Amino acid sequence: MNTIGIIPARLHSTRFPKKILYPIEGKPMVAHVYEQVKKVKSLDDVIVAIDSKETAEALKKLKIKYVMTSNDHISGTDRVQEAISKQDVEIVVNIQADEPSIDPGLIDMLINQFDDENIKMATIAGKDMDAEKLCDPNTVKVLLDRDRFAVNFRRNPIESEAGGYYHHMGIYAYRKAILDKFISLEPSENEIKFKLEQYRALDNKIPIKVVLTEKVNKGIDVMDDLKEVLKK
Repeated sequence: MNTIGIIPARLHSTRFPKKILYPIEGKPMVAHVYEQVKKVKSLDDVIVAIDSKETAEALKKLKIKYVMTSNDHISGTDRVQEAISKQDVEIVVNIQADEPSIDPGLIDMLINQFDDENIKMATIAGKDMDAEKLCDPNTVKVLLDRDRFAVNFRRNPIESEAGGYYHHMGIYAYRKAILDKFISLEPSENEIKFKLEQYRALDNKIPIKVVLTEKVNKGIDVMDDLKEVLKK
């Protein structure tokens, strides 16, 4: 099956301006993500979906494959869908541009789920849910059913569910037809209420398979996150 990894790379971010171009060991953050994703055995291609000439110039110098997309998109998912809209592809993987230490093996595990033709959409969650993460609204938590499909996503825990949460990682894989359908749907009530886009899938009866791993890679939301990653 033809499988493409897309790294949506919006230049302007509120909490960490231009973080995708922030230099780490002499290369932009997004270049490190691209290099890690290129190691994924199950991907046929990797493309960075960008929205600015500044990003294009940085990627050209490193000979990184990219496609220019609209700067009007409200989410990375919209950007991914535009990037692959004319591609002959079956499986699309949406990979965050702010995870320079992402494990390529996790993406292989995610793609392997689609050997089951019943899987339409999948994501990753870690077992490393401690008390600090449980109480942190920036750590998205997912509750699973016995078949490891997502039941709920939370920013703030609910006492009756607290023992069953896993640490959600913001990486998704979709069959292209499902991604096209997802983008065509209006934001759902729960998506708006909880500010979690994945509820659009659950609220429209699109099941999300969850792959479990021991530990989730940490994304870079603010400068302090980067300092923590560089310490390791």
